Amino acid sequence: MSKKMAYSLITVGVLVAVWFAPVPAGLKPQAWHLFAIFLATVVGFILGPFSNGVVAMGSLVVAIFTNTLTISQVLTGAFGGTTVWLVVSAFLFAKGFAKTGLGRRIAFLITRSFGGSSLTLAYSLAASDLILGPVTPSNTARAGGVLFPIVNSLCQAFDSHPGPSAKRIGSFLMSAVFHTDIVVSAMFLTSMAANPLSAELAKKTLGIDITWGTWALAAIVPGLIGLAVVPYVIYLLTPPELKKTPEAKQLAAEELQKMGPMSAKEKMMSVVFTISLALWATSELTKIEATSVAFLGIVIMLITDVITWDDVTKEHKAWDTLIWMGSVVCIAGFLNSTGFIKWFANGVGAALTGTSWMVALLVAFLVYLYSHYGFASMTAHVTAMYAALIAVAVAAGAPPFLAAFTVAISANLCGCLTHFGTGPAPIYFGAGYVEQGIWWRNGFILSLVHTVIWMGAGSLWWKVLGLW
Repeated sequence: MSKKMAYSLITVGVLVAVWFAPVPAGLKPQAWHLFAIFLATVVGFILGPFSNGVVAMGSLVVAIFTNTLTISQVLTGAFGGTTVWLVVSAFLFAKGFAKTGLGRRIAFLITRSFGGSSLTLAYSLAASDLILGPVTPSNTARAGGVLFPIVNSLCQAFDSHPGPSAKRIGSFLMSAVFHTDIVVSAMFLTSMAANPLSAELAKKTLGIDITWGTWALAAIVPGLIGLAVVPYVIYLLTPPELKKTPEAKQLAAEELQKMGPMSAKEKMMSVVFTISLALWATSELTKIEATSVAFLGIVIMLITDVITWDDVTKEHKAWDTLIWMGSVVCIAGFLNSTGFIKWFANGVGAALTGTSWMVALLVAFLVYLYSHYGFASMTAHVTAMYAALIAVAVAAGAPPFLAAFTVAISANLCGCLTHFGTGPAPIYFGAGYVEQGIWWRNGFILSLVHTVIWMGAGSLWWKVLGLW
């Protein structure tokens, strides 16, 4: 039997076994069957009998033909959300950076300043993310729309491409930038879209205010430790073949000289980039959603011939990501609306009855963290489980602010786990530099690192601040 056939049978076997298992008390059959489909989808992603797009489409077909979901629910749930289209837009922004040469120019400018080693490049990009973090409420816009085109251009500048040359430097840089963005997302109230939602739910559930200043103060020490540690951990887990690049600075200077002054299309791409960044940064004031900004940028690029419609239709990675990510978002969303997630959270709460508040808080942090394997949206996860878990922790005696803040941090760090769990993930994974098994392995290891940093060093810092 071929490996492909064996993996296919295992995936189908998981679906059938869970589907026909007794429906737990408190759940509707639809919710349990959706869980069976979702679990089989995740298994299919891991084993990979087919490409992610085929597995995801197959899952939707099963949902439709078993009357678990209607075709209207599938189409609306999979392709009607803003996040998946923001992901597609990020690929098209990267196309504009590459085609005009602006990305290459920026890559060489960064290399000329920080090109002594692959590790210093990663830290310089982490610093850029940190600067943008407080003013960019969408981590997908920041990591996908702003940083990804630059990282992609850096990989190409070092002749590292998906495939045999990915390990030259591309797999390391893509992983490092994605995972440091997870840390930055946790550091500010305004650096991830679901953070204000967490603060609002904390106010409604516990009657406490999490202000921008208190969030930043509580996060600054563990956050900076995370930014220092995470790139090095990735350096060990996904070591680049190109470690020291003493000639890189000189090479970059020479290449910049060859490129000469900026072309008209480079300047236009710079204008689009600046406008988009400004609108993303001021979205709290303008109320313009991040995907709307991205669409505006794409239209400007098309009208000014920075990219062509042919470029859009041929950007296969964008459309591949739309299919498989949209499918996961759809199934995960209906898992929530059919009551599966609420049932799961209530079960956790019942199991924690009578435990000490420290244990209850740690369990709430970990349950939230690892339950994200079942989510394709940070905001949906917060909506589904955040209020329930902070209430459980406080009922066990945890200080209200500490409970609200700790679980809010977990609501960011959980994005490290999968290639579909947060907006930037499918962008960096979809670039093709990191194999899926490596992505999941690194994500799990980093989840342990995050737990040690935030619940270890973070707890000591929170003690100094008087939070407990």
